[in-house]
Amino acid sequence: MGKGGSLSEGLVRKIVLSYTYVAVWIFLSFTVIVYNKYILDRKLYNWPFPISLTLFHMSFCSALAFFLVKVLKVVEPVAMSRDLYLSSVVPIGALYALSLWLSNSAYIFLSVSFIQMLKALMPVAVYSIGVLLKRDAFKSQTMLNMVSISLGVAVAAYGEAKFDAWGVALQLGAVAFEATRLVLIQILLTSKGIQLNPITSLYYVAPCCLVFLLVPWVFVEYPVLAEASSFRPDFVVFGTNALCAFALNLAVFLLVGKTSALTMNVAGVVKDWLLIAFSWSVIKDTVTPVNLFGYGLAFLGVAYYNHSKLQGLKAKEAQKKAAAQAGEGEARRLLEQRDGEGSMGEKRDSQA
Repeated sequence: MGKGGSLSEGLVRKIVLSYTYVAVWIFLSFTVIVYNKYILDRKLYNWPFPISLTLFHMSFCSALAFFLVKVLKVVEPVAMSRDLYLSSVVPIGALYALSLWLSNSAYIFLSVSFIQMLKALMPVAVYSIGVLLKRDAFKSQTMLNMVSISLGVAVAAYGEAKFDAWGVALQLGAVAFEATRLVLIQILLTSKGIQLNPITSLYYVAPCCLVFLLVPWVFVEYPVLAEASSFRPDFVVFGTNALCAFALNLAVFLLVGKTSALTMNVAGVVKDWLLIAFSWSVIKDTVTPVNLFGYGLAFLGVAYYNHSKLQGLKAKEAQKKAAAQAGEGEARRLLEQRDGEGSMGEKRDSQA
């Protein structure tokens, strides 16, 4: 009974920890999104400078990642040559800069709830770009699923009370750049055996992203800030905002490392529904029945996509296990055959 109780306690502890990681990630992701909306929205904090906000995030993350890697040595840096950095990390950093710039810009024009609905297109973008770059194989069933997700988002967009074409274009551009970045990580880094956790990712990618963001900032936002003499950010607001963004990266590492990427996808769906409810009830954004119906369709498509991925992973694991068992069986058979031949040789020697 004691042993059974011990196993039960261990299982309960594992479940509690898993739910804790999920809750922390949802809370931080929720906080960063709402905080960014608060800072950028003209009706709230009224600081509509998305490149400047992203620059502050990247500066903070670069400095803190450098301190954790080089001073505290929390994690070891990855062995990376200059050529590998230029050919692999730099393109990823450029795409990350574009994705962050456009996604933060969208908060100026769109509601939090509608942005979450548009983000449901991420699996569609990742799969389509993966097929174009020959990372994923084209499957008619999967593409049909992608079409159903797109249809749901289109219905949600049709029902949007405060539709802004420019804001939608910005968010769709952010989704496209982020999807391309995720696919290139698989092609340029993972395929070469390079694994980056969130700290080392920020250590290598954040400075690169910072440099790419400086170019548009100098031409787009700096002249406006200098002319208005309003380049005096509140470091309490911006400092806590950047700290939340950094903590979110660590939470991603914990959630994926201690559970799985699929768990994060499922938790992301829960977070999106919470943000839609928060946007409607607290921020007082308008959410129409057509919005919800369209997002419901997209949600079902995303849920089916996640289910298909899970089944695919299970099938691969089963194949690996079967191959390993077959290999063990073959090795055992050869060993028995060798032992049999050895015993027969010994028998002949004794007869001679």
